[in-house]
Amino acid sequence: MCTGRVDLSFPLRAFLDGADGVFIGGCWLGECHYLTEGNYDALGNMHLLRKLMVRIGLDPRRLRLDWIAASEGSRFAQVMDAFAEEINTLGPLGSSEGLDPAALTEKLESLGQLVPQLKLLVREKLQVKVKSEEAYDKLYMGPKVDELLEALITDPAAASGPLPGYYIDPEACVGCLICKKRCPVQAIEGSNKTVHVIDPEICTHCGTCFYACPPKISAVHKVAAPG
Repeated sequence: MCTGRVDLSFPLRAFLDGADGVFIGGCWLGECHYLTEGNYDALGNMHLLRKLMVRIGLDPRRLRLDWIAASEGSRFAQVMDAFAEEINTLGPLGSSEGLDPAALTEKLESLGQLVPQLKLLVREKLQVKVKSEEAYDKLYMGPKVDELLEALITDPAAASGPLPGYYIDPEACVGCLICKKRCPVQAIEGSNKTVHVIDPEICTHCGTCFYACPPKISAVHKVAAPG
């Protein structure tokens, strides 16, 4: 699976489930197997999540992203051994940072609720024109991201605006399953070669389906938020 498929909510869910550390391994930058350069998306997400971890009192070293080719078995073993040793040194999630378990759960759940707004923030205000690790590091480590996150956490609605809804046009949908597979909350119903439908009760308005639908199909439409 491409690291670009690792949703912002996945590491948060792992921490909520009790993981002391989360490791994401992907292809080297510039060597994406799917031609989507999704590892750059993973790099941006990692920067965002580590900043948010600091804000709730978690050590950001508990989340690690590294580049490892499929042929680099020895490197993979070395990286994993080093990460496991680091996590053992850090100790159990939360307790070694002095966080009460109930308080930590509440903080992680609050961050999870911000994921749709975070995705909108990335798409509208944090696009990197030049695909390079240096360019991503410069943007995400700079003051702009800190200011945007502060505004989002203080007032999510004001920072991102009303979230749009999404609708799958039954006349255009070819039942390719792409949007269904990409949906991080399994809000899309449908099977192969049948029209897909978005369940509004489950949908978090993150827009993943809208951007996942192939341009030649363009079956997913954005619906402006009311008011």
